[in-house]
Amino acid sequence: MKIIVSFLLLATAAFAADYPRVIFSDDFSAEGFGKAWGHYKSSSIVKDGVLVGITAPTSDHSAVDNIRIEGERDLQVSVKFRFVSDKAKSFNVWFDDKNYKGSHAGHICQATISPTGVNLADAKTGGFNLEGGLYDRKKANQLTDDEKKLLASKQKRVPAKLALGDWHTLVVTTSGDTISVSIDGKEIGSFTSAGIAHDTKSLVSLTTNAVDVEYDDFSIKGVVK
Repeated sequence: MKIIVSFLLLATAAFAADYPRVIFSDDFSAEGFGKAWGHYKSSSIVKDGVLVGITAPTSDHSAVDNIRIEGERDLQVSVKFRFVSDKAKSFNVWFDDKNYKGSHAGHICQATISPTGVNLADAKTGGFNLEGGLYDRKKANQLTDDEKKLLASKQKRVPAKLALGDWHTLVVTTSGDTISVSIDGKEIGSFTSAGIAHDTKSLVSLTTNAVDVEYDDFSIKGVVK
């Protein structure tokens, strides 16, 4: 047992060493959000040392709380989280490039975490792709069968079981054309698709769907330049 534990610790340390450069971090110990944080249709607050994700009942969009950075291809986002109640449906870790006009809102790729699973998606060449009107046809429910198959190939769902009320540590990594997720040190899954390799991911967001998700110890790390 000791040998197995030691191996896991060494593997985790090696994984972390691949992204040693801290770009941004926040433990939410200060009062309120720091100046670096941006928001879109968010009613989220910082309270008692955690970020409380809140989408207003009247909002037409989930609460987005984000950090802008210089564009980089390979990033690692770590955050502690918990689903406080069954009102918490899911949350997303988004990687965007607002200067990129080929996808809706500059969306590049994402990981969606729910109490029952993880969804990994290439948004750039998938469901948010503006080229050829794909995104608009998806919104209008006018996709062809071939387009539906294409979009299905741009995402991957992995089952998971996360108990309500428990704190977990999530790590989402982009490396080349692959996005990977681990929770509590255990690899959950990875997904490879062309759009994930976008070179200038410059906005990282936590999107709360819709309430009762809390976050702590958020960080963005990069590779050695």
